[in-house]
Amino acid sequence: MKKLVDYTASWHILFMEAPVGADFAPRYYQIEQALRRRIVEQQPHDPLPSETELCAEFGVSRMTARAAVQKLVTEGLVYRVSGRGTFVAEPPTHRRAESLVNFSEEMRRKGRKASSQLISATIRLATDKEINRLLLKKSAQAVEIVRVRLADNVPTVLERAVFPGEMADLVRVDFSVASMHEAIVSLGRVPTRGHSSIRADVADETEARRLGVAPGSALLVETRLILDQDGRPLEWAESRYVGDRYALDVSFQVDSPEFSPRDSSGS
Repeated sequence: MKKLVDYTASWHILFMEAPVGADFAPRYYQIEQALRRRIVEQQPHDPLPSETELCAEFGVSRMTARAAVQKLVTEGLVYRVSGRGTFVAEPPTHRRAESLVNFSEEMRRKGRKASSQLISATIRLATDKEINRLLLKKSAQAVEIVRVRLADNVPTVLERAVFPGEMADLVRVDFSVASMHEAIVSLGRVPTRGHSSIRADVADETEARRLGVAPGSALLVETRLILDQDGRPLEWAESRYVGDRYALDVSFQVDSPEFSPRDSSGS
């Protein structure tokens, strides 16, 4: 997926390869979502259609089909075996820190039921920090959605998401039953990439009440900025997870100091 983000021409092909009258969502995204629905009904290690079969089924190029499958590979939903094909992966137990999966999908992979409690949905003036993060004009409006996300009816995360004012239609969506990801895509903007930072904190009285924990309980706080398909800031959000109800898996490389013969001599 990273290669596709790096090459403007590739993205142009992926987004333009759609028949007249097709949904706004790019073709690779439509294929990706179709495969996600199939994976739900399959067992680990079941085979998925080959790239050739996907090209024939959806009327797209091999590059577009490969982009859809690669996204699922990156998320750990499927795996490839050279010379054999692509298969459904074992469901992960934690979210990987290098990939952002919406909460409902993450809980589904774990075999748990996700739900939401909407706290507020408002349109207001953006703060200076929101103007900076979302690249808004001064005195611009922002849309703020605050929810508690539950796993098997257990409050797990308090989420505050802020969007540019042009996404005002979001305040009319019933997020207790609707997917925010799908609502955003329906407004013509596709969450594509971003970055986040993670820190530790403790719950204040309001957060503790909403999450059903004692004040001072440990929280894992993730602040993230998500960009859309055109590289424009789309969402600036903060998710406050109950420390003993959520975990992140992290893959990393070890940076070793430069080694020289003198280092090995102990001098």
